[in-house]
Amino acid sequence: MLKVGLTGGIGAGKSEVSRLLVSYGAVLIDADRIAREVVEPGTPGLAAVVAAFGDGVLTAEGTLDRPKLGSLVFADADRLATLNAIVHPLVGARSAELESRAAAGDVVVHDVPLLAENGLAPLYDLVVVVDASPETQLDRLVRLRGMVASEAEARMAAQATRAQRLAVADLVIDNDGPLDALEPQVRKVWEELERRAAAPGGGA
Repeated sequence: MLKVGLTGGIGAGKSEVSRLLVSYGAVLIDADRIAREVVEPGTPGLAAVVAAFGDGVLTAEGTLDRPKLGSLVFADADRLATLNAIVHPLVGARSAELESRAAAGDVVVHDVPLLAENGLAPLYDLVVVVDASPETQLDRLVRLRGMVASEAEARMAAQATRAQRLAVADLVIDNDGPLDALEPQVRKVWEELERRAAAPGGGA
């Protein structure tokens, strides 16, 4: 099994790269999706979040009010650390459980938005970074996601810098150009991942 960490800044196109890798045969473990699952109604995760932040972070239906929680932790480092201390171990345990189901020769891709920020590169056999210039990221966030420029810039500023992400990269996918230029690059990366997964010792 080859354990791959996949990351990239907001608007870099990581989701499209994930989709392509899955279409080639990768096993995808999506940290964002798992982070939502571990705080669904009835979970110990949601109970722990409510115990730490109060009933005010719940909607009328009893689900987590993400915008409300975000407003509490986004500008408060201590509260963010409290939230991370609840959610990260749960995500890690669920990711490990999903990974354990993969076959010996599989390429397991962990889609981890905050890989560089949280120093997670050592957890993987190699790290793939989807790279785009800040100008390209900003354009996509405004044009494709409908964000106002100031919001997009704040989201980008809260993440690792481009240099910090590239510093942990073993393989880089340049997604500064049009979509049709992306697929050949991802295919080439996939062939390299398959080659490494099939080598003696796998990802070791």
